[in-house]
Amino acid sequence: MLSQKLQDAMNEQMKNEFFSAYLYKAMAAYFEAEDLPGFAHWMRMQVLEEMCHGEKFFNYLCEVGGRAVMLAIDAPQADYESPLEVFEYSLKHEQFVSERINQLMTLAKQEGNHATEIFLQWFVTEQVEEEASFGLELKKIKRLAGDGRGLLMLDRELGQRTFAPPTGMNITGV
Repeated sequence: MLSQKLQDAMNEQMKNEFFSAYLYKAMAAYFEAEDLPGFAHWMRMQVLEEMCHGEKFFNYLCEVGGRAVMLAIDAPQADYESPLEVFEYSLKHEQFVSERINQLMTLAKQEGNHATEIFLQWFVTEQVEEEASFGLELKKIKRLAGDGRGLLMLDRELGQRTFAPPTGMNITGV
């Protein structure tokens, strides 16, 4: 059973996860407009990952007898100066998400809600991977220092990213 405070915080985080998907979809659109299909593909794979994260929160809330509430999502930033700016912004966003997950974990611990702590542990670990992934691509972009040929090579590399939903995750909701 979730306290109202924890349920509200979990719903807010579910919204944040779906916002992340919306944000990365906007970034994919930016990359498409910039003729960088590999970058766009990489962001589309990130969209799928974030949708799974939101679904995990939705499913957990339902499983523990809570109420999943679909909160309003603001429009994400859509225009950027460069791929560098996109990945700098993305890394900051993932750091924000990590902070929110940590706050949720603290709340679950304070309330002695061990089931929610166990659920959130997956997200704590996932956020380490998310920050590392965005950080790595950001470092690659910085190394290019505006070299268009290098950007095209990285675009090709990013286009190879694949996505596999977490084990047991049904992203269709059916």
